[in-house]
Amino acid sequence: MLARIADRRAARSEATLQSDIRQLLLAGDFGLSGYHLNDIDLEAPAGGGRRIDIEVGYTIIEVKRGLQTGRPLRDAERQLAGYVWSRCMESGQRYVGILTDGATWRAYQLTGDELTLVDTHTVAATRPDGLALFYWLEGVLATSQRVRPAPAEVARRLGAQSTSHKLDRAALAALYAEHERLPTVELKRKLWAELLDSALGTQFVDDPDLFVEHTLLMNSAYIIAHLVVGIDALELQPQDLITGQRFDQARILGVVEHDFFGWTTEVPGGREFIHGLTRRLARFDWLRADHDILKVLYESMIGPETRKRMGEYYTPDWLAEHLIDTVVTDPLRQRVLDPACGSGTFLFHAVRRYLAAAETADVPLDAALTQLTQHVVGVDLHPVAVALARVTYLLAIGHQRLTDQRGAITIPVYLGDSMQWRERRDLFTEEHVRISAGYNASAVEEWLRFPKTLLDEPSRFDQIVSGLAGIAAKPRDPNNPPSLAAFFHHLQIRADDQPMIRGTFEAMCRLHDEGRDHIWSYYLRNLARPVWFAMDDNRVDILIGNPPWLSYRHMPTGMQAMFKKLCSERGLWRGSQFATQQDLSSLFVVRTIQQYLRDGGAFAFVLPNAVLDREHFEAFRSGRYTDETEPTDVAFTGSWDLRRLRPHPFPRGASVVFGNKAATGSPRRLPSVTEQWTGRLGTDARRWKQAAPSINRELVPLGGAYLAESPYKAHVHNGATIFPKILFFVEVDSGGRLGLGVGRHAVRSARSNMENPPWKDLPALEGVVESEFIRPVLLGETLLPYRILPAKKAVLPLDGSTLMTGSGSRLDYYFGLAEWWRKAEATWEAHRSSARLTLGEQLNFRRKLTAQLPAPPLRLAYSASGMHVAAAIVDDPAAVIEHALYYCTIDSRAEGHYLSAILNSPALTTLARPLMSYSKDERHIDKHVWKLPIPRYDDADRTHRRLAELGQDQCQFVAGLDLEEGRSFVTLRRRIRVALAGHSATAEIEATVMEMLS
Repeated sequence: MLARIADRRAARSEATLQSDIRQLLLAGDFGLSGYHLNDIDLEAPAGGGRRIDIEVGYTIIEVKRGLQTGRPLRDAERQLAGYVWSRCMESGQRYVGILTDGATWRAYQLTGDELTLVDTHTVAATRPDGLALFYWLEGVLATSQRVRPAPAEVARRLGAQSTSHKLDRAALAALYAEHERLPTVELKRKLWAELLDSALGTQFVDDPDLFVEHTLLMNSAYIIAHLVVGIDALELQPQDLITGQRFDQARILGVVEHDFFGWTTEVPGGREFIHGLTRRLARFDWLRADHDILKVLYESMIGPETRKRMGEYYTPDWLAEHLIDTVVTDPLRQRVLDPACGSGTFLFHAVRRYLAAAETADVPLDAALTQLTQHVVGVDLHPVAVALARVTYLLAIGHQRLTDQRGAITIPVYLGDSMQWRERRDLFTEEHVRISAGYNASAVEEWLRFPKTLLDEPSRFDQIVSGLAGIAAKPRDPNNPPSLAAFFHHLQIRADDQPMIRGTFEAMCRLHDEGRDHIWSYYLRNLARPVWFAMDDNRVDILIGNPPWLSYRHMPTGMQAMFKKLCSERGLWRGSQFATQQDLSSLFVVRTIQQYLRDGGAFAFVLPNAVLDREHFEAFRSGRYTDETEPTDVAFTGSWDLRRLRPHPFPRGASVVFGNKAATGSPRRLPSVTEQWTGRLGTDARRWKQAAPSINRELVPLGGAYLAESPYKAHVHNGATIFPKILFFVEVDSGGRLGLGVGRHAVRSARSNMENPPWKDLPALEGVVESEFIRPVLLGETLLPYRILPAKKAVLPLDGSTLMTGSGSRLDYYFGLAEWWRKAEATWEAHRSSARLTLGEQLNFRRKLTAQLPAPPLRLAYSASGMHVAAAIVDDPAAVIEHALYYCTIDSRAEGHYLSAILNSPALTTLARPLMSYSKDERHIDKHVWKLPIPRYDDADRTHRRLAELGQDQCQFVAGLDLEEGRSFVTLRRRIRVALAGHSATAEIEATVMEMLS
């Protein structure tokens, strides 16, 4: 049927095509079995003598025999726009339209009076993909019922690539564009941007598209929050869904709040949008969700590039589950805080563990739920993460428990700054908690105040704040202000506390009457909680989670200054040479331990793998943090090294560190042995019991645990930064039949498909340059194990060991070189980044070029990156070494063969991998290889001489290999490694290197 529908060449009428498409809708699994056949109408009347080809639910399908560009398509779009507009006006609901000829399917969204194309799908007449069309059509129709919310289905039907998401996003973007200048919308976006800028630094861009994406995600989360507890969201008014009134009525507080993203119900057209969004989400049977599905929703709706730019990566469920089981040993007595809770993955498993223990101990459900919200708590600075985590917390409790007899509960996930960058002690006075609500018309600052003792009962405090805000928002008689007597009685507020609360209520009423009643109560509830946790009597037993890995280089200037100050005070700052490598994670751990963890309390944090053995984390590993105001010591108990798992759980190498808050003066540094995890996880590994059989765990020494570094380390240097390549690397020509005379060559920029903008889009430079300035250059791609491929050629303005680029140089003595260099400089100035380096300064950055000259007769070079080290002897003094290689001077070929044998050996790779940076695999060995105790070559040492002989044998063997020209250097390196694996000297080299360096 689908092949017939998609065949444009078939002789058929539009009526036949309409009938076939209607039959396809009935035969496919679109959830239309409950529809009366007459509800899937052909030729439905549309007024004015017009008829709609096919109408089903809130979708109008217009069928044409052929859909090509030009006037026929425009006419069909105008016709469809009229149908969609009239149905929207008649019903007050959001309709969408489809235009199709059977092969091409086009989905449209009404924006104002205009029809906007949102998505297209093409079906091939030969071997048509019915499943792809099903998901595309189902996303438009949104008629399926009781779909299981498995991760794959959620991503496929709601993710960024789904038609459903594209339609909803287009509608919301149009709604925002129409109303973005309204004061309520402007304020909410402003507060949203301020928080994310503080949380994410320069990785956050105040982009209206991101605000729309977050609003869509959060409105979806609000609706799902109702669905996961069995509330029929389609029966509720949009305003009730977005403000969470049903939860307030059920005395379940802190799930859905009036926050940054509630503007959708405050603007014209928002009601229709929320109704349509609810209908799409109600397709799923959310009662069957049994894991952190909100994380899946977030990762599928917010594109990977956006998440990468903002540094947002979440912990897999199986790891969070196992960490909770490992650390939370007494769930009924231990209070657990995740200070960077993200979407709530750790909270989900901590809640499940607590409730299972309560059930085993026969704790009554009412008491269990009340105590749960005091034992498992989350905080995050990202408002989107907080909203997701609250729904996740609700999912973990489960709708069955919420429907039984219980008292009021508050979902204890708070929007707050766990780092306390600004140490918000100003929120508290001696007796009360307060927050500024801005200035009134008389330039007087308004304050909302509550007695500080009320925070001891989070659920009651939240009821008081939200209850007062609700009463203040109701219509009032100015001559008869509402009495709070019943409110005070119901919440058992002491007489001494009532005057302050009454004054706060009066301020809330004024804010509402003046149109300034936005989200101040939301701020009050959330911002106060982290400060409250930092008070001595309120500290927790366990800190656990995955803190932000925000790099220093991505922090805004103000945050960089504060980060450096806080690190310096605690002895964590490692100097400017390590600034670009440092990130927020270690400071976050130390600061949250200082503020929130009781003495002797335990912690477990997922951190970058570099924490285990890199120099810039040395102070963190010490366990002693010398803060004058609050010196803190920790006793590290162990670590897990996760970077060898496949597929990688995180985009960077990860680890887990464990420890306890120690008594002052008794730190214990991180053990030099870690538990290394290796293995390949299946794609369905969501629970620990599914992941565990695939993981091998063994104790191994950390990369930084070697007793001595190699004496070679101080003599190894990185090659020159010859970039951009278009300005230096050239193809050389003799100049044709007539030639160019002795000592001159025609040159043209050598091009590569590896170039990046803006250089890839520029024309090649051409010229005639004196031969002495065309130098051979060794790149990473020219070096193989034991062998060097032909060097590349580059124009370098070198006079001996002097770079001729500054004033007073001899550059103009060489007309060809000078002309080339002036063109290169002009190109650089026109297209360089914001860096202020001249082209000459860029070429000789940190003197990496001129430091090579004059070159010694023999050098050893090795690759700076790659999972396997490759090394070879360089015996051309004219060759310049580029930054993808490292090099050192060697005194003899024997020394070169000795070092080559060590560096090219698989044993060296095994030992060096823990030292390497991490990407898809281990990368960037740099100078870390010399942290291994590779001894200086000694001709009197029998072992050294033997390694040199074996290295020479392997060098001669590789020289005799027939390497295919044109193959990539990666392929050639792999082929050489395979060939060496069978070489007679390999086993002896392996044994010797392992014995020497282990």
